[in-house]
Amino acid sequence: MSPERYLANIGTHATISPDDLVDGAFVLSIGGAEQSHVDLAHPEHVFYAYLRRMANVLDLLAAPGEPLRVLHLGAGALTLARYLQATRPGSPQIAVELERELLDFVLERLPLPQGTILETRIGDARWELADLASRGPFDAVVLDIFSGPEAPAHIAHRDFYAEAATLLAPRGAMLVNIGDDPPLTLVRSQLAAMQSVFVDVAALSEPEMFEARYPGNIVAVGFMSPPDPAWAAALVAAGPHPTAVRHGVELDGLVR
Repeated sequence: MSPERYLANIGTHATISPDDLVDGAFVLSIGGAEQSHVDLAHPEHVFYAYLRRMANVLDLLAAPGEPLRVLHLGAGALTLARYLQATRPGSPQIAVELERELLDFVLERLPLPQGTILETRIGDARWELADLASRGPFDAVVLDIFSGPEAPAHIAHRDFYAEAATLLAPRGAMLVNIGDDPPLTLVRSQLAAMQSVFVDVAALSEPEMFEARYPGNIVAVGFMSPPDPAWAAALVAAGPHPTAVRHGVELDGLVR
């Protein structure tokens, strides 16, 4: 099988190459930029910091080992889907990916662990939501398609979050990875949109990201009901270190 696949819709190549530092791990790159990291030997190990923070949030949504029903909007290399199968076997999951060639390439080169319950759908994350309404409720909706300051306007919008929230269980959460550059215009707008929809919103990242002087990733979490009071301290302790959590009035300086 070729280690490279051309993605016609976006006019660039995707490659999957071994991680020279981690035996049994692979890196998915698109257009020469690293996008995902998968440890096939140990899928419970999540390498990228922002994905590790997302995994830590998923850990807190139910008792250890209890299956979660999760919708992934943006598949990548299915790192979190693999993580959930490793830590919560039997979790029913759905992944929506715009690029059919990318999804086929990933599944050919990096097969899912045996027993994974994952339905894949090809389509736009926003327009697939209506068809997925009957498949919920979901314990979590994970959005990982914002790869830079530019974002699809029909997804980076309050109405999108409001529609996604209707798919969540009463104690469910929406997790959004937001990659951005200073002054974090996309981060600010998306946090504001989420605050208008969810009961509580939190942001996780390295402490310096909240100074809005550095490029990087912030994980935003929208809760359908108030989270346990101890959840913030638990996420800080879970790392990767250092991790800072901001929510409530602590986000006022970042939200526009």
